[in-house]
Amino acid sequence: MLYNLMATSPLGLEAVVAREIKDLGYETQSVENGRIFFQADALGIARCNLWLRAADRVFLVMGQFEARTFDELFEGVKALPWSDLLPRDCRFPVEGRSVKSQLASVPACQGIVKKAIVASLQQTYDQEWFTETGDEYAVEVSLQKDQATITIDTSGAGLHKRGYRTHTGLAPIKETMAAALVLLSRWHPHRPFADPLCGTGTIAIEAAMIAGRVAPGLRRDFASEAFPWIGPKPFNEAREEAFDLRYKTAQPDFHIQASDIDSRAVRMAQMHADGAGVSHMIDFSVSDIQAFVPQAPYGCIVTNPPYGERLDDRDTVRVVETALGHILQDHPTWSLFVLTSSQYLERHIGRSADKNRKLYNARIECKLYQYLGPLPPRRGS
Repeated sequence: MLYNLMATSPLGLEAVVAREIKDLGYETQSVENGRIFFQADALGIARCNLWLRAADRVFLVMGQFEARTFDELFEGVKALPWSDLLPRDCRFPVEGRSVKSQLASVPACQGIVKKAIVASLQQTYDQEWFTETGDEYAVEVSLQKDQATITIDTSGAGLHKRGYRTHTGLAPIKETMAAALVLLSRWHPHRPFADPLCGTGTIAIEAAMIAGRVAPGLRRDFASEAFPWIGPKPFNEAREEAFDLRYKTAQPDFHIQASDIDSRAVRMAQMHADGAGVSHMIDFSVSDIQAFVPQAPYGCIVTNPPYGERLDDRDTVRVVETALGHILQDHPTWSLFVLTSSQYLERHIGRSADKNRKLYNARIECKLYQYLGPLPPRRGS
């Protein structure tokens, strides 16, 4: 059976997630702001939860319809086949959001959706009260320009929660964003990779997981494993596939450099890499960025430096960004990808980026500045 699904992503990363879904073998139907719609079977739900690196969550789409009034919202939700999916004892909390819609009160919309689901279940189960003591089916109502999208969360905890990161630094980057930066760089394991401002190691670890084909969700559980109409079987099959693929495509001679001036952060990064099962793929060191020396040509730096939002950080930001410029100048075969909200990066580096892309790191508007070095020559040429 095919299900209508929706993967969500931070704004600006929709194309990245859509490409991931396609690489898993599923065609996307449409792409909107932060939402990618597609179809897949139960095994596809498991695979997407297990493998999507840049997505926030995967939702089952119950229905979409126009809702300009509370009556339209109530009747639209009530008409959906809730008893096909929700057991009589399940918990079904309702979250909501509203963007540019007449129904602007999110709490009111959540209440209406809850009542409509109860009314629908009452017709099937012939009971007035639902104890909600069983497994959780998290429902979401999203209103965008008066179009209601009603979904059930198949992921549970956000997909950025890989399970390996137990400690965070002062300004942690989400695992999903870190993976997206690596994917946007189009880096491949036959090239060197470095993050000379690695902090607690997230970007380097995500790069290693990509290189080793380590499924990001391999070490965690998902809400839909408890859904009777999905169950553990597809997830067990997807996990077996993922275990068989680990480390099979990593180049034997490739290396990832990860360094930071903060020795405590580097210790945490090493622990996180151990937890992710990729510590053997990363060379960690305590080092100032001004001392960074690439180990080989034609490499790729992907980094998320401090932004300088506090006055006492601005001198540090200038030094760091200038050092990145020196690395580019001294190593012209290298490419550089920098995610920052700093307005002076190009000035400090000494030249304009070849490309930039607006992204949001948490709620901070940033740009991914892309300095594109030459590709390595083909082997044998």
